[in-house]
Amino acid sequence: MARKKKTFDLGKEVKAIARERVGRVPAGRPIEPKAARRRPKHKKPVGEELP
Repeated sequence: MARKKKTFDLGKEVKAIARERVGRVPAGRPIEPKAARRRPKHKKPVGEELP
């Protein structure tokens, strides 16, 4: 069987030109749990921090 002829895709071409001008999109990062992201509302007393 003959290979299928490659067709021009405008969307892919536009994205390729944008990547040349601006650069690649930064890689994604996993989302941290909400408890790890936010700071505690109340500070713990000094004696409780170290057992």
